[in-house]
Amino acid sequence: MRNRTGTRLAYSVAIGLIAVSLAACGDDDNESSSSSSDTTESTAAQQPASKPSGGTVLDIDATENGSQLEFSKKALTAKAGQVTVHMRNPAGNTLPHAIEVEGQGLEEAGDTVTAPATSTVTATLKPGKYEFYCPVGNHREQGMEGTLTVK
Repeated sequence: MRNRTGTRLAYSVAIGLIAVSLAACGDDDNESSSSSSDTTESTAAQQPASKPSGGTVLDIDATENGSQLEFSKKALTAKAGQVTVHMRNPAGNTLPHAIEVEGQGLEEAGDTVTAPATSTVTATLKPGKYEFYCPVGNHREQGMEGTLTVK
């Protein structure tokens, strides 16, 4: 009987070692999953942001017509206070774009995003004129700019 107990113990130890080895292999998979998660997180970060409650929310699109770069709107209007501008870089666009708002001593920029994704900038704005533009490369000089009037 002792031999059977000893044999059972040896089998239990062997099964435990195999289980530990398999778990270690599983950990390696989790590490590569973790790096996949990082990629997923970057992709998720480029998805359209949810719109905040309160304040003014303005939506514009980055457009690429051949070599012509521009925004879907050249003029925006908002009430003084919290203003959020969502600049959508729609599917089909081939270049990265971003949104930046500048004026009245303020300069705020959203993230640079590749299509399809949204760049968002939120700021508390006083009445006056502000410029909005794409700060990527020479996109502003190519026509990606406009005026934001805050009343």
